[in-house]
Amino acid sequence: MKKIGITIGDPAGVGPELIVKISKHFKKDNAYIIYGEEKIIREAFDLLGHSFDYDKVDDVSGIKEAGIYLVDLNISETERPLPSISSGKVAVGYLARAVVDGVYGNIDALLTMPISKFWANRAGFGYSGHTEYLAHVFRVKNYAMMMYSDDLKVVLLTDHIPLSSVSSRISEENLREKISLIFSEFGRWFGLKPRVGVLGLNPHAGEGGEIGREEIEVIYPIIEDYKSRGFTVEGPLSPDTAFLKRDEYDVYLCMYHDQGLIPFKLLSFHKGVNMTLGLPILRVSPDHGTAYDIAWKGIADYGSSLKAIELIEKLTVKRKDVS
Repeated sequence: MKKIGITIGDPAGVGPELIVKISKHFKKDNAYIIYGEEKIIREAFDLLGHSFDYDKVDDVSGIKEAGIYLVDLNISETERPLPSISSGKVAVGYLARAVVDGVYGNIDALLTMPISKFWANRAGFGYSGHTEYLAHVFRVKNYAMMMYSDDLKVVLLTDHIPLSSVSSRISEENLREKISLIFSEFGRWFGLKPRVGVLGLNPHAGEGGEIGREEIEVIYPIIEDYKSRGFTVEGPLSPDTAFLKRDEYDVYLCMYHDQGLIPFKLLSFHKGVNMTLGLPILRVSPDHGTAYDIAWKGIADYGSSLKAIELIEKLTVKRKDVS
């Protein structure tokens, strides 16, 4: 039995609805632990006309049987809040409670539903997203955001920073850390020594130094070093054509957020997930945000959330087999 934690995210968003929808696909031999509120989950039951049986618990470490469990924090003022500082605050509360169980080894994996960075930050959350917060709490320095689907996988060298700051982050140290992380994590979770395509930063990968020199001075020498040691690393690839050759690479390393996320969401939206590399436990999330505009209408697409829980179930079993 694996213990899979699930945070409901911002309760003003689509998280509660998505949890109820994917619950139909939960496996009978795992324990699914929802961190949130009973009144909000019950409101989602009423919205969708579907419910599930669950047991309320305070101590996750004491769970010995498969099933669905709820850690009811009871910190939201209402069962259907509006986007606000209040909704941002309680979303962070759910996340923090789940992460405590992750740190103490009480859960094997974590599925996080979307939070609003805007409202969470205004509620005092001092991080630019889930990824940075989890890395801090788990005391991990080398980590990365990977967007994962069956057809395409992209890892980000830099993630939630201004575009004007990207060039200064393309350093030998940063590149080596991320390339090494990709190889170690693909071996850890997928049993694979991947073929890695490294994108350039500039148009046409710098055009031989005519449109920038990051490729020549930093990226290319590191790629050649890894190749000389037997790793399959190619690049720097021209960003405008790199994704036309998806059958040649198992994963792409992209220099900044939108360089990887735009093609990923174009090709894999609703069937892709966000997976954090480098953490001691497996963490995934849907590849979309809170979707306030359609929240609490019963129409949110749960494809990405379903893929996320399926990936957790697949990888936690695989991890058990290879340990």
